[in-house]
Amino acid sequence: MLPKPPALKHRFDVRVYYEDTDMGGVVFYANYLKFMERGRTEWLRAVGVNQSTVAAQEQRAFMVTELNIRYLKPARLDDLLQIESEVTRMGRASLHFHQTIRCEGELLTQSDIQVCCVETVNMRIAAIPKSVRTKFAVTIQE
Repeated sequence: MLPKPPALKHRFDVRVYYEDTDMGGVVFYANYLKFMERGRTEWLRAVGVNQSTVAAQEQRAFMVTELNIRYLKPARLDDLLQIESEVTRMGRASLHFHQTIRCEGELLTQSDIQVCCVETVNMRIAAIPKSVRTKFAVTIQE
């Protein structure tokens, strides 16, 4: 039986820099994906998972396999954004996240993202390692 997804909802703040924007000072659409990637990485760190260690010791990595994103309002130069990440489902080899980006409480972007665990050698889907699942289980019980 697969464990329930962690109830942890993680928040990560990121400032919009000039490099993130177009000439009008509006965040380039693809950069929202970078902000969300950072949010998922910080979520993993918060539950005790270091992706470099998992890659080196378990020969496993996480990669995005599906993405649905909705852009509601633009972020702008110097905005302080709140990236919220929450696991909505956990499979044997996948994590499903709902992520939002807000600025001063106002919803700018929302997404549903599926991330799969893959073997680093052949990039084929593989089960999430037990060492990682154990950290998720500890988070659930806290």
